[in-house]
Parts: sequence; C-alpha cells; structure tokens
Amino acid sequence: MSQFENTRIVLASRPEGRPTPQNFRLEQAAIPAISEGQVLLKILYLSLDPYMRGRMSAAKSYAAPTDIGQVMEGGTVAEVIESRDPSFKLGDIVLSYSGWQSHAAASGAQLRKLDPANAPVTTALGVLGMPGFTAYAGLLTIGQPKPGETVVVAAASGPVGSAVGQIARIKGARAVGIAGGPEKCALVRETFGFDAVIDHRDPDMAGKLAAACPNGIDVYFENVGGHVWDAVFPLLNTFARIPVCGLVAQYNASGDFPGPDRLPMLMREVLSKSLTIRGFIQREFVAAQGPAFRKEMASWIADGSVKYKEDVVQGLENAPEALIGLLEGKNFGKLIVKL
Repeated sequence: MSQFENTRIVLASRPEGRPTPQNFRLEQAAIPAISEGQVLLKILYLSLDPYMRGRMSAAKSYAAPTDIGQVMEGGTVAEVIESRDPSFKLGDIVLSYSGWQSHAAASGAQLRKLDPANAPVTTALGVLGMPGFTAYAGLLTIGQPKPGETVVVAAASGPVGSAVGQIARIKGARAVGIAGGPEKCALVRETFGFDAVIDHRDPDMAGKLAAACPNGIDVYFENVGGHVWDAVFPLLNTFARIPVCGLVAQYNASGDFPGPDRLPMLMREVLSKSLTIRGFIQREFVAAQGPAFRKEMASWIADGSVKYKEDVVQGLENAPEALIGLLEGKNFGKLIVKL
C-alpha cells in the first residue's frame, strides 16, 4: 500500500439552508495503522440517511455536530483486510460506523459480523439495519397499532416509511402511505402492499387523505412535517399516537419559521383529543429490542410479509450529490453508496 490510499469525504463548511457540493471536500489520507484489538476495514457500502443533514449543522441537537475537516459520519458495510482481534479474520464482512471513507480502523467490540448467506449484506444498512429498526421500535413501542386501526405514514416509499406500513399490516391495521409522485406511489401500493397511498404533490392531497381515512387516523408516523402534517392533523382521532421520527421538510430551513403561530391550536388538540406525541431516536430502544427486531424482521422478509427496495449510487465521490438529492426526495428506496 502506498502512503496515501484512504479516500475520504470531509465536511468543508456548514451549509446555510440547502447543502451544496461546496460543503464537502474529497481528499486523500494515509490508511490508518491498527493497534491490538482493532481491525482494518475496507468499506464496501455506505448508508446515506436524512439525519446527516443535522450533523452538518452546529445547531444544538441530540448528537454532536461533525467538525469542519472531519470525515462525514455514516453506517457502513465493510470487509476486514487486517486484524489484530482474534474474533475477526480476513474476509469477514461487518457492520460498522466508519463514515464516508474507503478505509477505517475500528475496535472489534464496535463491529457486528454479517453473514451474506442469510441476507444481502446491504440490508444491514436498510431493512435489517437502522432504518428498519427505527420503523419497528417507533411503531410498536409508541404507535402501538391495534387490529382495525388506521396507520398513516409519511415518506412511505423510503426505508423507514415502507417498513412502518408493512409492519402495521402484519399487526392487523390499515396502512395509508403518503409519497411523492406516481412512481413512488405505485411502489407503495403494488410492492409494499399498503391499503391506500396519497401523492403529497396532489393539489387536493388533504381531501384525498381524508377520503382514504374515513374513520380518522389512529397512528401517524411522522417523517416529514410541513404540509403533510397540516393534512394529517385534522384527521387525528381521540387517543391517536404520533411517533415523531423525522422532519425532513424542515432540515434545510434556516432562521425563524414563518407564521402564524399554530402552537396554541396544537396544544388545544393535544389536550382535547388526549393525543400522544413522542419524539424518539432509535438508539433508545436498541438494547431492549434489537435482537427481537433482527429475528422478527428476518422472518418477515423470508416469508414475504416485508419487502424492500434499494437505490444504489456508484462511487464515493457521488455521495454529496446523492445526499443533497435525498433531502429533496429524489431517492427511490434505501439510498446506499457502493464504493
């Protein structure tokens, strides 16, 4: 190996509003040396997810921001190419959190071995990974869907939303998805098997949603915010549960949000309808529910109860444009970069 073989993408500057390619920098660095208990990884696949926009900002959040000049964060599937941990051998495929780079040193204790014979390794970044677990834990712990209830989920063609709707149906509930454009709506209806799907670009989106939910909404899994929330809010039933997973419509916003102030109306409905609104970060539930999730989701995939779609981008250098597109809804399934 030469001295400079680690290709990586670092945060070059903090975006104001929508990120641009200039906020990222592609650079070369030395491949890291490993110490006792570590392995050297060659990254095969990188997961791109909406939370990364928050890491680019210095605003206070549930996790520390990425520093300027630091490698962008992200989940990865990697191959062990050198090992000083007896638990790992050359050629092992692992789930890691190595970020936007071609090589990384990692402690063996931070890795999880993957068996390509059980499922495609990319699923560890999607339906069998963090997005799938987000859907599973948020829906079942906070949403608690019951047979016959109506579950609505925004961004229904994405890795989280598609899993939410399919799990809701497994639990006996009606699944209504909201997605953007005819192609994504067709995927939600025909591949993921939702009972109904609404195009959020439809001028009469609110009316179409009301027609699809004649008995109101019992669970709304929030991924988006914005005008989608505005359409959902009047349809919420008494005792409705709202797991708040993401607010992608707001991630590129800067400064104060435009008026009017609707918080008093929201709080009045929270009180009068006994609504449960609970924000969550999936890691809250990993220790208690992670093993059960992996077992149940694997069985649902095996018997066809849960289907998934991946959107694979070729080349680490294309990750910045792919993330920018993800924040604008341009991806079509779980977004993954193949290195």
